[in-house]
Amino acid sequence: MEATATTHSTEAHTGAPRILDREPLVLNNRSYSWITNRICGIVENKQPLLWWVLFVPSVLLTLLTVFCFTYLISTGVGVWGQKQPVAWAWDITNFVFWIGIGHAGTLISAILFLTRQKWRTSVNRAAEAMTIFAVMCAGLFPAFHVGRVWMVWFLAPIPNANAVWQNFKSPLLWDVFAVSTYFTVSAVFWFLGLVPDLATLRDRCKPGLRKTLYGIFSLGWRGANRHWSHYETAYMLLAALSTPLVLSVHSVVSFDFATSIVPGWHTTIFPPYFVAGAIFGGFAMVLTLMIPVSKIYGLGDLITPKHIDNMAKIILLTGTIVGYAYCMEFFIAYYGANKYELQTFQLRGLYGPSTWAYYFMFGFNVFAPQLFWYRPFRHNLWVVMFVCMCVNAGMWFERYVIIATTLERHLTPGSWRVYEATWVDKYTFLGTFGLFMMLFLLFLRFLPVIAIGEVKGVLPQSNAHASDHDEKGIQEEDLMNYPDRHVAKTVA
Repeated sequence: MEATATTHSTEAHTGAPRILDREPLVLNNRSYSWITNRICGIVENKQPLLWWVLFVPSVLLTLLTVFCFTYLISTGVGVWGQKQPVAWAWDITNFVFWIGIGHAGTLISAILFLTRQKWRTSVNRAAEAMTIFAVMCAGLFPAFHVGRVWMVWFLAPIPNANAVWQNFKSPLLWDVFAVSTYFTVSAVFWFLGLVPDLATLRDRCKPGLRKTLYGIFSLGWRGANRHWSHYETAYMLLAALSTPLVLSVHSVVSFDFATSIVPGWHTTIFPPYFVAGAIFGGFAMVLTLMIPVSKIYGLGDLITPKHIDNMAKIILLTGTIVGYAYCMEFFIAYYGANKYELQTFQLRGLYGPSTWAYYFMFGFNVFAPQLFWYRPFRHNLWVVMFVCMCVNAGMWFERYVIIATTLERHLTPGSWRVYEATWVDKYTFLGTFGLFMMLFLLFLRFLPVIAIGEVKGVLPQSNAHASDHDEKGIQEEDLMNYPDRHVAKTVA
């Protein structure tokens, strides 16, 4: 032991990197009981004033959406701003935007679970909830875009007296199946993860309606070995089932455009481009929500700088992929020698009437995330929130540029027009943010925002073999000599 101590002391003086401890995913050596009390306390205690400050405007914005859709049904789809040639505008832009927001939830829950990324445990529950709420917001727009929303059930292949059958060759119908499957699997996945925590809330509740409801939805969970065994098997199967959905759903959404012959849309880069963009925007929205939640409810020991740093790196990676796709679009248009395709991109990004949207898109999605190359920026919450806000706005502008500005300059110059959104377009979109926020705040109020059992599983005391090789001064993980990132074990 003395020899070991001498060796490490020598390394410290010579500046050589030492083998250091893995960063803890729960800070300050918190116990099982502290985690349970802190997470359940959010549900059991009165909500802070800020919750009401956010909830009341969210309800009002939701009512605004109800009013806008009621006005649309009573008057007609013409109250939206789309006219020929811009037949798809803010409605489909908003649909693709909200579908993309929901992608991070499945990625965190399924893919990171299968790859055994333990840092996902503190953010997966909120990300899954965000997925469900975002898909609910997204589904409103195509449903009302059909004009007669009460006939939207014809999109499903249900036998009917009118002998109306769907066109199964249409990517619009593929959308129906992809999004409905994605929503169903995500909801089941989310509920399955809630079952053990609902049982915890059931056991802590006083007799009454809330205890009864928690008892019903906890499905008789008692924490027995058999229950955990079945739970982990089902969770693994659903994670495996959800993983293809991460790649397929937004790929199918991109087929709405890529399978057409419209210049600017007819390109094979769209599926990976859309998937990367969806993950990019989804992680930005997760951080946008979870950083304030962490500060308001005192969850800093559970949502640590390590979690934020990892998500910032994913935003940097996917943002770089999206920037590469932007550049490749221009290169393909130039190299393909299709004058209509080239003209479309020149009008989109160089001298068209809506180039301002393209510049916002490029600046927010490509340049802003590059700040995350610098590590102190990834640990500065103000910078992280600024970049995430830029990404949220930039991803909406990306869908607007792809859809509306492409159709503004179609093949027939006589039909060219500059799209202008109406007040119904704007207030409907604004109201969906209210619906999304209202649902998320209700989720915070009545359900545990962090998976209690999964977070406990990453504590050192949960590992039965944690002390088998606990030789002082020797650990197996990072060699990065950032003095503020790792703390070396004390050498005897």
